[in-house]
Amino acid sequence: MPFDFRPPIDQRGMAEATRLTRAGRVHEATALIQRLIRGEAVPPGRGEATPTADDWSGPTLDLTPEVEPESAAEVDRRGGGGAGWPGAWLDGVYENPFGRRPYKLYVPAARPAAALPLVVMLHGCTQDPDDFAIGTNMNRQAEAAGLLVVYPGQVTSANRAKCWNWFQPTDQEREQGEPSLIAGIAREVLARHGGDPARVYVAGLSAGGAKAAIMARAYPDLFAAVGVHSGLPAGSAEGVPSAFAAMRRPNGGARRDGESFVPTIVFHGARDRTVHPGNAEAIMRAALAAAGPLTAEREVGRVSGGHGYRRTRHTAPDGATLVEDWRIDGLGHAWSGGDPRGSYTDPRGPDASAAMLDFLLRQRLGTG
Repeated sequence: MPFDFRPPIDQRGMAEATRLTRAGRVHEATALIQRLIRGEAVPPGRGEATPTADDWSGPTLDLTPEVEPESAAEVDRRGGGGAGWPGAWLDGVYENPFGRRPYKLYVPAARPAAALPLVVMLHGCTQDPDDFAIGTNMNRQAEAAGLLVVYPGQVTSANRAKCWNWFQPTDQEREQGEPSLIAGIAREVLARHGGDPARVYVAGLSAGGAKAAIMARAYPDLFAAVGVHSGLPAGSAEGVPSAFAAMRRPNGGARRDGESFVPTIVFHGARDRTVHPGNAEAIMRAALAAAGPLTAEREVGRVSGGHGYRRTRHTAPDGATLVEDWRIDGLGHAWSGGDPRGSYTDPRGPDASAAMLDFLLRQRLGTG
């Protein structure tokens, strides 16, 4: 799909959006940036030009969910994201000099004797670990496959909409900010619950998908593979204005010399109006450039009664699939094949959780 290039965004308007953000008027800044991205002119006069929160139709840095999410009280009545499965649904908190983050961990009841793989799942904006576990149904997959799944939780003190700050420079670097917290959670779970350090994976949706891409770039020695659903490539933004620009007009992210290859699987909806599908193209190009020569195998299919899809597997000479790309016709900004009890889900698509795990669990550190 070609990129959606538009005329340059009004820099005077962007300066005003930056001023509003620094003043803590995030919703007003968001509304202004959305107008600028649509190409609307900013009227003269700083005070009157500033839109109000009523002009903004969704939460900060992520738009309206495809399905109305359940309230926290409704999730609590069901026992949270671990309800209905025989394994343990545990609460944890990790803290280091960069902050403190809660997490939820699913430990399967049918636990094999060997060390368990670990999947780190990063939720999108307005979500939390319970909601994300319900929507992705990843705990069901974990019970069947015998693996650990941890869901780090963003806090409103770090981002009012509970978005992972993938667009902030300080939250994109190894052993700094949020990357250090997420990596710390993964290491803590490995140490406490007998995880296999050669089979640790990271995946996420939207802001969580963008953060997953950052984690793979920052920690190729920790994560054996990455799954990005409706996200953006690492290095796409350096602040709020550039984040909105990248969501609307993909820029390919910022590649660094000597980056290690990490096996990558991407899911993106062709009708995503929140994060442009061109961002999936950019993630794929970066992964393929780092991987070296691979052979593409393409298939086209359709879920019975649901969406069509295009799947491309890029395989090494030994037959191992190292890069995989799913484009879902008709899917918006939502987890493909997800449970509608969770937010940002569409049950009509192919099961992204099952497909991601099938790909991820084939990868090990040192073999990609």
